[in-house]
Amino acid sequence: MTNNLRICIRRATALLGGLSLLAASAICQDNGEQGTNSRGSRAEIAITVRDVSRQVIGVPTMVKLYKNGALEDQRSTTQGRAFFIVQGLGEFTVSVEATGYKAAQKEISIAVAIQYQEDVYLERDASSGDGREAPGGAVLAPKAREAFNRGTQALKDGKLEEAQKYIGEAMKLAPANPDVLYLQAIVYMKQSNWEKAQPALEKASRMDPNQPHILAGLGMDLVNQRKFAEAIPLLEKSLRLQPTSGWETKWALAKAYYHHEQYEQALKLANQAHTESHGSSAQAELLLAQCLTVMGHYEDSAQVLREFLKSNTEGPDATTARRWLERLTTDRKIRP
Repeated sequence: MTNNLRICIRRATALLGGLSLLAASAICQDNGEQGTNSRGSRAEIAITVRDVSRQVIGVPTMVKLYKNGALEDQRSTTQGRAFFIVQGLGEFTVSVEATGYKAAQKEISIAVAIQYQEDVYLERDASSGDGREAPGGAVLAPKAREAFNRGTQALKDGKLEEAQKYIGEAMKLAPANPDVLYLQAIVYMKQSNWEKAQPALEKASRMDPNQPHILAGLGMDLVNQRKFAEAIPLLEKSLRLQPTSGWETKWALAKAYYHHEQYEQALKLANQAHTESHGSSAQAELLLAQCLTVMGHYEDSAQVLREFLKSNTEGPDATTARRWLERLTTDRKIRP
């Protein structure tokens, strides 16, 4: 799951007309230089970005400053230098991304209101191609990262109580981090606490609106609350951003389509979820049968239900499948 927690930031630059506006635009697009604002009694961090040979990097670079996992400020520059005037003291994390280089980060402890000069060294990235797509996203300080990783592993191991403990620690250390918020929401969803999961996912989505897994999580949560119209655009966007996502996202969108009476789209996605789940999900099997029935493919629906009952003979899902088969027979939709 950790490898999937990648956060991509999309930036747009406005084209301004007129000489005075062009000058202002140039400042906005390359604001790594030190400004004219006085820092007064506040601390200042001066970042110089260098390569391994200690030369200042002169390519498009994004420098971000985080405190407790939340983004404080950011600067873009092509001159290898960025300046920040910080609010308050404490522990900060600087994250640097530059075209053609591997991203790096550095921890900085601000104890007094003076200027801190820090160098961040980047290594060349041989796999970066043209380097146009710069990675981005929130970072976690070491203690928060450790708690986050332990919580993630506990979730994978099915140890829900242990996961809640470590994720709670991560929330205290980085309450505004979208990855931590997402993980907290997953715990709530595993507890079927959909109403409590929703605000955490909404907050994470506002902070990082283009993350497929966050969008999918929020969409699934809304589906479980039967808020199908709200779920559809979120799940659609998640699949546009990551078409190869797991069957669960396709199942959730198929269910939302079905209840929104978009049956053709529902059947298409239900088929995909059925295929990709390899028979591991009763939800995927039963939803496909529903979609086939509503589209008039009665024999196909019956075949799905029969195959499901071969390996699922007990429980509420099996009872549902038998009832649907009986209804198809009673209504003379299928041959006895």
